[in-house]
Amino acid sequence: MHMSDALLSPVVGGALWAASAGMIGRSSRKISSESDGSKTVLMGVLGAFVFAAQMINFTIPGTGSSGHIGGGLLLAVLLGPWRAFITISSVLVVQALFFADGGLVALGCNIFNMGFFPAFVAFPFIYEPIAGSTGSRGRLAAASIVSATAGILMGACAVVVETTASGISDLPFGTFILFMLAIHLAIGIIEGLVTWGVLSFVMKTDPVLLLAGRSGARANRRFVAGAFLLAAMATGGSLSWFASSNPDGLEWSISNVTGKEELHSPAETAHALLAGVQQRLAFMPDYGFRRSEGPNSSGTAPASAVRTGTSISGMLGSIMVFLIAGATGLILRQRRGAAAS
Repeated sequence: MHMSDALLSPVVGGALWAASAGMIGRSSRKISSESDGSKTVLMGVLGAFVFAAQMINFTIPGTGSSGHIGGGLLLAVLLGPWRAFITISSVLVVQALFFADGGLVALGCNIFNMGFFPAFVAFPFIYEPIAGSTGSRGRLAAASIVSATAGILMGACAVVVETTASGISDLPFGTFILFMLAIHLAIGIIEGLVTWGVLSFVMKTDPVLLLAGRSGARANRRFVAGAFLLAAMATGGSLSWFASSNPDGLEWSISNVTGKEELHSPAETAHALLAGVQQRLAFMPDYGFRRSEGPNSSGTAPASAVRTGTSISGMLGSIMVFLIAGATGLILRQRRGAAAS
């Protein structure tokens, strides 16, 4: 559900940039002030895993559309909402700057939509009350599916509101939101099932991550971290080959409303400037090698090159998120230690 710049005015995009930056700053202060920083070291590996997992678009049967997990709820459950927001922000920044996935005008909106609603609304107000503290598998399943779906639907509604407030597209609010909610309901349910599966693994190996007051499993923390990092490399390096080529939920909704899968960005100074910055920074746009634009170029790359580019993008992007989110976590942990001393 990565928004493109074509949906947003600079005013709305800038406002969400400011809101997201403010939330990142507040999250940093909250993490630095917490007494227990044991989960902070996991930000890198879990961010790498979410980056790789987002590369796998799954087909929504009977629709001609596809979706991918957001990962915000999973991060909030395992890291807490403050660390989750910074981690998902790291994922989205790497995607936008280096792989041209989502526009730079829309980056603030994407961070807010995919980070704020799962971490600060769905997690504390839906997931925690349903999951409780008993460790029940049934409650874990219900909490994962209901809260993941709710977070996705809230993000989808926000996309429609932000698009309408921008006023630069002719997408009618009523029709647009109906298509968005319908397709993202299905995407949310699948994300909930994936989240449940991952949390079930964590419940077996390191229940301290999920259940406050439980002890005796902290020795497995390195095993869990290693498992997520290995899964990130495997997912980004090979499973990403099998991602669905169908348009994602947002593109599908736009296509059903307008007859076009995507809209063109307006020729405004802010859009053109940021598009130029992104074009220069994105060394593997769309998770593949740059294509030659010479007169003898066919405009397409061989299938083997596409797969190689996808693999390199998946692994390299996962490593970048691991380093950025991990370094951020370490810095915040050191700040907490310095403040305590």
